[in-house]
Amino acid sequence: MTDVTLETFPNPAPERDYEIAIRCPEFTSVCPMTGLPDFGEIRITYTPDERCLELKALKYYLNGFRNRGVFYERATNEILDTLVAACRPRRMTVVGDFTVRGGMSTQVTAAYART
Repeated sequence: MTDVTLETFPNPAPERDYEIAIRCPEFTSVCPMTGLPDFGEIRITYTPDERCLELKALKYYLNGFRNRGVFYERATNEILDTLVAACRPRRMTVVGDFTVRGGMSTQVTAAYART
């Protein structure tokens, strides 16, 4: 878990369903098995309810993974859980699309939908 507090702001159109798509094409973390750096892209897509994510704080939050030993699956699911807790969206999907290593690439998709 990172120490950055995610900030939000009021949704300017809470009466409407609309989608916000955010890309972080320079996501980095550390492989907990080898200690080598991992590179990938994090894509966040969400339908806000009352609050939207503030991007500068989100950038600092994602940068907090840079020196953490974390598996792709854990990172993607943790990002989803943290963002859902911060802004309580109607729907959200987080995709971790990680760069090829050893001839294999990995894409992890975690989704949330309010019930």
